[in-house]
Formats: sequence, structure tokens, C-alpha cells
Amino acid sequence: MTEPRVRRLGVIGLGEGRSMLSAARSSDRWQVAGVCDLDESLIRQRLREFDLDRWTTNYDDLLADPRIDAIAIYTPDHLHRDHCVRALEAGKHVICTKPLLDSLAGADQLLDAARRSPGRLMVGQSTRFFEPMIRQRRDVEAGRHGDVVAVDAHYRSDSRWFLSRDWSTGTAFSWLWNFLIHAVDLVRWYLPDVDEVTGFGTASPNTLGAGLDRPDSLRFVLRDPAGRIATVSGDYTLPKIDQRLEPAIGCQVRGTDGSSRADYPGLTYHTRFAGESPQTKDFGHLAGHYFRFGGTSHHAGEYQNYLDYFATCLDDGIDPAPGPAEAIGTLALLEAMERSMDSGGRPVRASQLLADRNLITQ
Repeated sequence: MTEPRVRRLGVIGLGEGRSMLSAARSSDRWQVAGVCDLDESLIRQRLREFDLDRWTTNYDDLLADPRIDAIAIYTPDHLHRDHCVRALEAGKHVICTKPLLDSLAGADQLLDAARRSPGRLMVGQSTRFFEPMIRQRRDVEAGRHGDVVAVDAHYRSDSRWFLSRDWSTGTAFSWLWNFLIHAVDLVRWYLPDVDEVTGFGTASPNTLGAGLDRPDSLRFVLRDPAGRIATVSGDYTLPKIDQRLEPAIGCQVRGTDGSSRADYPGLTYHTRFAGESPQTKDFGHLAGHYFRFGGTSHHAGEYQNYLDYFATCLDDGIDPAPGPAEAIGTLALLEAMERSMDSGGRPVRASQLLADRNLITQ
């Protein structure tokens, strides 16, 4: 292992990028070397908030700056491909918020750019980096669950406030791609070969009344070639029960020797392993690390966790996860879910969608 070094970060997209700025400013592995946004008033707000002074409204300025080692991309989804490809072609490392792309279109171009670039690309699948999910992953890797047989993941939030945003009713917005992707990524973390998917979705009157005809209540069953199964579900414009009874995000891993459930934002981890009674670990004392701007909508702590993980991967010369190939596999699964919904629940294989586009992700 090499000695850790401090790297310099450029951040584009300062709305969601606010959490990344907090992460980098709180880390001893990174320095913010420049920020970029089209909204100069937002730039000045972030400069004051984080005591920064180097800024631009021109993305090319970030890419041309030799002091910048990596670019953090928090722009709207439809811009990710262009921004990632240009950063990779400039030889920068890249960390991009999810989803990596807003469709499989252009995935071949991004994969090619990633293969040719000296830079490494990581997708900020943030839910992996909350403390309960980190602990759950360690237990799976340690074999405490035995053979993993089934995974159940959900993401439910009363996000009707999204419907008041101008961009939310645009043609590209999708509750599946922008919200449920968190649960889908957790399933693929444990069952990376899930392929066949069947499911349904419905648009509630709350969504339809806002002029958005997009399914906001979603239910899917997934299966891998070995027969292991997973469920993924989400609801986004319906009232929720108390958070203690209904965590926004949960991942339950069921194995031959034990089961566990990791919850967010309550930061609790529940386990029952062979030879042990049921246990609950409460990481509420870490709430100040994860939630820095009031409430739990913004969670800069897990951005810092994955940013520091990214730095460790760069120091050790290894590819971070999820990288571009894994991320595009997840996007193929999302497209399969969409097609299954549109066909009334017909099974669809993500691998076939990748093959149809000649996309090789291995």
C-alpha cells in the first residue's frame, strides 16, 4: 500500500454538489481546487459557505487546470455522459453521481473513453456508504450469512415536493432511474448476476395531478442464473408511516446461516446469525457525520465516505466499485424493469439488452 496523498478536486454542479463540497472540505485526503456551475449566484453562495475562491462557469476551465486531479460530476443526469467522457479524455479521474447515464444510449462511448483514459471512474452509489450498509457488507464478506439466497431492498419516501420542481416534470425524469436505483444497486451488490426481471408500476393520482405520467409505486422480482432471487420496491408520492416503522431505505440479506437488515436514515443494523440471539446496532451517534444541512435529505457523510474510498483506490492503483462497467450493468437492469412494466409484467433479461447494443461490460 502506498502512502496516502492529498488530491485536488474540481466539482461541477453545485446544487447536489453541495454535499460533495462538504465532503471534500471535511476530508484530509482532498482539497477543493475549483468549482463550476452555470449559475454564478449559486457559485458565489458556495464560495461563501465553504470558504473557496477558485471558480468558473466554463467546464473546459476545470478540465484544462493541471492542478486538478479528479472531477466530481453532480450535473443533471442527461449531461453525465458528455461531462464524464470529456473529463476522462482530459486524463482526469472521475467521480459521478448516480445514475451514470440516463439511458443505455451512448454507453459504448463512455466505456471506450474509460478504457482509453489513464483516469479511473467511480459512480457515487451513495447508499453503499452508510454505516449500517458498510457493516452489512462486512458481515456478508466474512461469511456470517452463509450462502446468500435472497435479497430484499426498498426505497420509499414521500417526495411529493419533487413535483413542484420545474425539472421534475420534464420528459427525462423517472422515479425508477432517479430513486429506485438505490435499492437496485444494493441488490446487485450482493447478487451481481441478477438478470431476469418482472414487475409492475403505477402512477398515483398525486403524480398524475402534477402533470407527470410516470410510475411512482414500483414492485419487481429479480432472479440470477443460479436461481437466487431478490425483490425491489419503492413508493414516492404516497404518505409514509413513522420512520421507526418504515425506514426510507432498507436492505435485507437472507442466507443459510443468518439474516440481516440495514436501515437508513435511522442508521440501525439488525442481525441474527448462527449461535447468536437477534441484535440491533444503533449508529445514531454518527448522524452528525452523515446529515449536515438539517434533516436527512442531504447526507454529505456518505459522500465523504465514498470520496475517501475513491482516494484509497487511487493510492493503491485499483479500480473503485461501482465502476463504469458495473454501473452500466445496473442501467441495463433498470431498462429491463421499464420494459417489463410497459409489457404488463413480461419477464425481460438485462443481458439481452446489453447484447442487443453490443455492450461488453465484463
